Amino acid sequence: MTGAAAPVIAVDGPSGAGKGTISHLLAEQLGWHFLDSGALYRVVGQACLIEGVSWDDHPAVTAIARHLDVSFESADDGEVLVAYRGEDVSAAIRTEEGGRGASTVAAIPSVREALLARQREFRRPPGLVADGRDMGTVVFADAPLKFFLTASAQERAERRYKQLIAKGEGVSLPRLLEDIRERDERDASRDVSPLVPAEDAIVIDSTATPIAEVFALVMAEVKKRGLG
Repeated sequence: MTGAAAPVIAVDGPSGAGKGTISHLLAEQLGWHFLDSGALYRVVGQACLIEGVSWDDHPAVTAIARHLDVSFESADDGEVLVAYRGEDVSAAIRTEEGGRGASTVAAIPSVREALLARQREFRRPPGLVADGRDMGTVVFADAPLKFFLTASAQERAERRYKQLIAKGEGVSLPRLLEDIRERDERDASRDVSPLVPAEDAIVIDSTATPIAEVFALVMAEVKKRGLG
């Protein structure tokens, strides 16, 4: 089986909908490769901060994306460590600022083009679980199985609030909700690869559904399609 023929399960959706958790569980269950496409955009945003480049400077941001020196490594506890030019940026890219940077640079068409080939390189046997916002619509449009996870903005803000409080960070729930709504609008209205479900995606609303039940629904579809 060639890399191009390796099956892909695309998991798209807005921030906080649970797609990252579901994708991790799915990749572990199947023994497949995993792509966190959002991490690539977050690293581009963080690299801009490190290099002193404004997120609004499209040519400079694109140059960073084209020559992005990024590496991923699995820690003993299963956490994925991300490094830019050999510097660990795992924590920095997961902050709220990291999320804003990712959403801002992802709206630049030339940045998305620069990262497209790199994302597709993750497609290798036995298969790939791809987590993102345009995995099923653009990057892996031929994926045999696509999911779109969503949840209300309020629920996603509350989830993020609990995560940050648990890490000891001082945050404001109203501000988080505002940021999420602004990011949703930015992601859905961009000209290139807007955040929308693929026509053949299975849409799952996780607002009032425990993550274990969401995963059970996903696995049921995986088995129905004979994948894994």
